[in-house]
Amino acid sequence: MSKYGITFIGHMCYDEVTPFGEEKIIAPGSAVLCGAMVTARVGVKTAAVVKMSLDEEKITQPMKDLGVDVFIIPADVTTYSRVLHKSENVDERDITLVKTAGLIKIEDIPELDSEYYHLGGISDSEFDMALIDGLKARGYRLSTDMQSFVRQITPVTKEINFGDVKDKKEIASKMDMIKLDVVEARVLTGTEDLERAAEIVNEWGCPEVVITRSDGVLARKDGKNYFEKFSNNSVIGRTGRGDTTFAAYQAHRLEHDVQTSLKFAAALVSIKMETYGPFKGTLEDVFTRIKEKH
Repeated sequence: MSKYGITFIGHMCYDEVTPFGEEKIIAPGSAVLCGAMVTARVGVKTAAVVKMSLDEEKITQPMKDLGVDVFIIPADVTTYSRVLHKSENVDERDITLVKTAGLIKIEDIPELDSEYYHLGGISDSEFDMALIDGLKARGYRLSTDMQSFVRQITPVTKEINFGDVKDKKEIASKMDMIKLDVVEARVLTGTEDLERAAEIVNEWGCPEVVITRSDGVLARKDGKNYFEKFSNNSVIGRTGRGDTTFAAYQAHRLEHDVQTSLKFAAALVSIKMETYGPFKGTLEDVFTRIKEKH
């Protein structure tokens, strides 16, 4: 058994989120924070390798309090993200990366005994093929969220636009799991049909694919598709939906089958979306939600 179940790699950041028709909220965020808080809370030994300013180290404390081992890659600034929801459709939002901590290099990554290394970025400013090739050369099992490559920063305005990825097939072929949302799936595969999009990513060489959309989450493995609806009563905690879903799924998949893991992930993220910030519930909360609504 490896020391860590999952090691997250990426930036820590501050999220400035303005929900549709509401006041803005500023709080620590990032794919790493959302993911690591989930895996730690459900009992998976977790590490986080984060690039950020050492002056902001305090924002990693919630992870440490849950037993996450945090390894900081020093940067001049901590990434700052601004998210504006323009309508009641939670998948429609403007994202601006006001500041970014910059690319992570293979020499920045400690060699840890981990079942998975997960590349959890919020934009294309974090990872490149050199890092992926370096991690593969070490023999690690890898996963990634394709938002790390699809979200592309416009140099002058710092606005994030969603664009196709030149190396998408090569990236997919080097991953053991991949996560997308419906917007990223359309950009990369040309279709919003979740089953067809997952099939295409399979064909690129990734054996296990997870895709989220506003009403639920699909997983594809061994030529079979599985879908589970969300059961949330609110979308105040929409930011971090995908990161939370995939972290819950991947954590449960360490010891369970696809269908069981998908149900677990849908229930957990449904709880998360009902309050702002990372998942704050317990395993008992998740199993109660499964029993009552899944």
